[in-house]
Amino acid sequence: MTTPTEASTATTGPAPITTGHRTAPAGTVTVRYFAAAAEAAGLDTEVLAAGTAADVVTEMTGRHPALAAVLPRCALLADGTRVEGADEVRAGVTLDVLPPFAGG
Repeated sequence: MTTPTEASTATTGPAPITTGHRTAPAGTVTVRYFAAAAEAAGLDTEVLAAGTAADVVTEMTGRHPALAAVLPRCALLADGTRVEGADEVRAGVTLDVLPPFAGG
C-alpha cells in the first residue's frame, strides 16, 4: 500500500528544474544550438538527459545525425564553462553548442 506522498510522486514523476525562463524535467539539461549547429539539428533548443559531455553528444547525434559533421568544430559550454569528453554536464544546466563564428 502506498502513502499519499508516494502515490503523488509515482504519478507526477520527478520535480521539474527551472533553467532560466524554461522548466525542464529533473535529470535533464537544456541544450541551445546556435548557427550551423541549429541548422544541422533543425531546432534551436531541446531538453536531453544529463550525463557526461560525451553522453550528451551521443544523444544529440542519435537524434540529429547531421550534427555529427558539425559537433567536432563546436564548443560546448555548460552554464558558461567549457566541457568535453568525460566532463559532467549536471542536471539543470544550460548547454550551449557554439560553432566557430567568423568575424567581429
